[in-house]
Amino acid sequence: MARVRNGAVTKARHKKVLKEAKGYFGSKHRLYKTAKEQLMHSGQYAFRDRRQKKRDFRKLWITRINAACRQNEISYSRFIEGLTKAGVEVNRKMLSEIAINNPKAFTELVKVAKDGKAGKVKRATEVLGNEVTIGAAKKAVKEEKKEEKAEKTVKAEKKPAKKEAAVDYSKMTVAELKEVASKKKIDVTGLKKAEIIEALNK
Repeated sequence: MARVRNGAVTKARHKKVLKEAKGYFGSKHRLYKTAKEQLMHSGQYAFRDRRQKKRDFRKLWITRINAACRQNEISYSRFIEGLTKAGVEVNRKMLSEIAINNPKAFTELVKVAKDGKAGKVKRATEVLGNEVTIGAAKKAVKEEKKEEKAEKTVKAEKKPAKKEAAVDYSKMTVAELKEVASKKKIDVTGLKKAEIIEALNK
């Protein structure tokens, strides 16, 4: 029986591992055993930190928002509470971007949050781009939609009903006439062509 030699497969596997471990410190990128061990650990760290990254970014956004809030004489927790009471739905990522790139818009949001916390603003506040519209913004949008619907219905009513064009049944075959009769739910069994035409014209 021939001897099975798996040197080529082993060499390929080792090359694959060492290629993935390229750039690691010391023997971790030279020796197969240490390289494989380090790759296993690296995979576990990557899996863990893909989840940790989301938490880290949220912390960063909160820190930035807090810093901008302190400049406007309000704490982060009071600011978020005021926004929720005012019904402003802007996530922390966007709030941090506004705080960095557009401080004026952020000060407007702070005013909205203060009014919301005081109970002056009802849950009908909307943020459109960099502008903050307070009050019955949502109601106005709903009213506009209702008006558009009403206009459409009025236009539909004004449109005259299309008159059916007079069909010349004499040019049609008996089979075609029977199809038309079945659509109109007229029983034409046993009738001749002239009789079917009469029944359709009634």
